[in-house]
Amino acid sequence: MLFLAEGVPEDPNPIIPIWQEIVVGTVAFALLCWVLMKFVFPRMEETFKARVEAIEGGIQRAEARQAEAEALHQQYQRQLAEARTEAAKIRDQARADANGIREDILVQAREESERVIAAGREQLDAQRASIVRELRAEVGTLAVDLASRIVGESLADEARRKGTVDRFLADLETVAR
Repeated sequence: MLFLAEGVPEDPNPIIPIWQEIVVGTVAFALLCWVLMKFVFPRMEETFKARVEAIEGGIQRAEARQAEAEALHQQYQRQLAEARTEAAKIRDQARADANGIREDILVQAREESERVIAAGREQLDAQRASIVRELRAEVGTLAVDLASRIVGESLADEARRKGTVDRFLADLETVAR
């Protein structure tokens, strides 16, 4: 309803704003932009720069630590390789020492065995010689007694008896050979 009479304003058009509102809105927007540009944006820029620097610094520190860790890893690998080489040398040396000790023990055992065998042979030879002497004496005595009984006369003469026994034993030895 349009009332044009009596000074009542007509209804404003809802599509076209009132000019006073446009001026107030523009001034408020300009004031808001000025406050944001003067105070808020510089602080945000400082915060962003600090964050970027912190991130880049963290990345650089991480790269430095990564490089340090890689260097330590390489050093560890070198030390491990050296330790393995040294262990192999020690193991080879120990084997060589063990073989040397084994050879020394075998040589000593052979020498001891040969010494024991030689001592045993000497003892056997001494016992054999003693037994042969005893047997000769006994065989001689038995032979003289037997001969005395067979012949019927006494072969009591020691020198004659000894010569007869020695001849008899010598004849036996030549026959046995």
